[in-house]
Amino acid sequence: MQTIAEILSKELNETLPHVQNVIELLDGGNTVPFIARYRKEMHGSMDDQQIRKLADRLTYLRNLDARRSEIKQSIASQEKLTGELSAKLDNAATLAELEDLYRPYKPKRTTRASIAKEKGLMSLAAKLLMQEPAADPVKLAEKYVNPGKGVNTPDEALSGARDIIAERLSDSADIRRYIKELAHRSGAITASRAADAPEDNGVYDMYFDFSEGLSTIPGYRVLAINRGEKEGFLKVSVSIPEEGAERIVALSVVRGSCPCSKQVEAAAKDAWSRLIYPSVTRELRSMLTDEACEQAIATFAVNLKPLLMQPPVKGMVTMGLDPGYRTGCKVAVVNETGKVLDTAVIYPAPPHNKIAEAERIVKGLIKKHNVKVISIGNGTAGRETEKFAADTVKGTDVKYVIVSEAGASVYSASKLGAEEFPDYDVSLRSAVSIARRLQDPLAELVKIDPKSIGVGQYQHDMPQKRLDETLEGVVEDCVNSVGVDLNTASVSLLSHVSGINSTVAKNIVAYREAEGAFRSRKELLKVPKLGAKAYEQCAGFLRVPESAEMLDNTAVHPESYRAAKSLLLLCGSDISKLPDELKRIGMDKAAEECGIGVPTLKDILRELQKPGRDPRDELPKPLLRSDVMEMSDLVPGMELTGTVRNIVDFGAFVDIGVHQDGLVHISRICDKFIRHPSEVLKPGDIVTVWVLEVDQKKKRISLTMKKER
Repeated sequence: MQTIAEILSKELNETLPHVQNVIELLDGGNTVPFIARYRKEMHGSMDDQQIRKLADRLTYLRNLDARRSEIKQSIASQEKLTGELSAKLDNAATLAELEDLYRPYKPKRTTRASIAKEKGLMSLAAKLLMQEPAADPVKLAEKYVNPGKGVNTPDEALSGARDIIAERLSDSADIRRYIKELAHRSGAITASRAADAPEDNGVYDMYFDFSEGLSTIPGYRVLAINRGEKEGFLKVSVSIPEEGAERIVALSVVRGSCPCSKQVEAAAKDAWSRLIYPSVTRELRSMLTDEACEQAIATFAVNLKPLLMQPPVKGMVTMGLDPGYRTGCKVAVVNETGKVLDTAVIYPAPPHNKIAEAERIVKGLIKKHNVKVISIGNGTAGRETEKFAADTVKGTDVKYVIVSEAGASVYSASKLGAEEFPDYDVSLRSAVSIARRLQDPLAELVKIDPKSIGVGQYQHDMPQKRLDETLEGVVEDCVNSVGVDLNTASVSLLSHVSGINSTVAKNIVAYREAEGAFRSRKELLKVPKLGAKAYEQCAGFLRVPESAEMLDNTAVHPESYRAAKSLLLLCGSDISKLPDELKRIGMDKAAEECGIGVPTLKDILRELQKPGRDPRDELPKPLLRSDVMEMSDLVPGMELTGTVRNIVDFGAFVDIGVHQDGLVHISRICDKFIRHPSEVLKPGDIVTVWVLEVDQKKKRISLTMKKER
């Protein structure tokens, strides 16, 4: 039997020693960002995603082992654990396989078979299974007639014996495996309109007469069907070729065509229709749902990371506009660091249409505070607000950007929002959040539950614990890859730093407020409840620009300061000469002299060359606009530049400057075959698209990234 480390090594295509090291580091309480960034020599430079994948599988395999032990103990207590069965349990690679093997030995509630056993019909079932050609089932059954036990006739005895045989067949792990293989090859999931379905709004009409193979149906359709069933629109079932399934069950037990064989054959048909089919189809649907959820969670994570990692628009006074109709458009102006300078409410949209007044207020704020860019939320009244803003800034150097306002209302109504802006009402907090999302998307979005950011599908249908764990991992990786300014970071941002929980984050801010700005990383050790282990995990991800130690404003970990200074000595402290000097000495030799590994040496070199660098600065900048278009302006063939807003299994939604995002179907993204749009696109990408079709009635825009030849 392979060890867990050996299984992980094979699955992840990583060397066994590296996998064993990661397991040891995880068990030692080290975080994924810390392991990925500062223990590269131990794991061969795996990235954070690979390490998280390893950690997830490690948890699954350990749970599998724990369940395996429980099952063995249960079967052994029944004195039924044979060497052969033990070997099968050891070789089971999934929980489903384990449970199928355990099924015959699992304590059951009262069943037809258990009742028949209580009536003493086990030996009759055994005789029928022998299928002796000369045996007469009725005569065999006559010996088991016992009115005192509720067996009044031979037919009742035979019925009970068939129930026992049927349950035995249903409990066969081999039969269930063959049936599942048949289902994967030839089964389908079907949906139709439920008899008492409510009036449909067109969301589920494609599923009113629907069938697709179990092996080919994409996850997003599984989730759509599940939701339609839950909401009462759809009746859903799994079809498995009945003739083939019955043959599988019968071939496992029926021999010949004697009278007893006919009884066994009847039991086999009953086992299929009454026991195996309902059970297996439930398992198959559960499996499809689990796989679809994992795909959806993965897609959510794929979308979330680039959204959090959008390049900040730095050094600009920014105006945030939170559009609205009846309650007006909320306005907030923040300075280059996100501090609120001014607020207002304007009414440029229906039903008020106070456009002249709104223009006067906005122009006044732009002039007063030297606003350089306007950040506009994409929600209700967004189109009207965008047109108003475009008209207002026409002829000036002020640009505007449409940002997703998903989750802004959640933040503004939250306890955190109230603590941060106690003097502003909920709507004005949203405008501040929208402005800050442009200045530093990561710092602002970490204040919001990732599920509310609006880049996933069916997130409310996901296993919430699993979704939360995955999204928290994405946020943690993003925050730590960028680094956090220790003297300006909020509690929300600090709580996502490796090794820092919410309590310690609050203590850091409290210490900062009481003692003034941190002057070095070492000062962190004075923060209550931040011990040596937490310091080890977090120090490298926290920046202290005010520190006299230059390395405190880099991603170089304090444990490597001596190595970094040794490296500087090699080039006489002239960092520009360092690459040439290292080339002359050789990376291996230099690493050895500094007492570190080559991967750590390369990281230190990169940090010394660009101290305080922000990896987001190397990404494409947001697309700043100064004009606006309507859907009616679009015509097929028109070339446009847009921003990818969301990735889904079937394509990508692109903001092209009109209120409605356009869809680029997966088949229109590139010339080569791709399994998922995320292989070539991510949210925030600036792309060139061409209009294929515009449906004004349904508010749908079809786009292509493949220029028609």
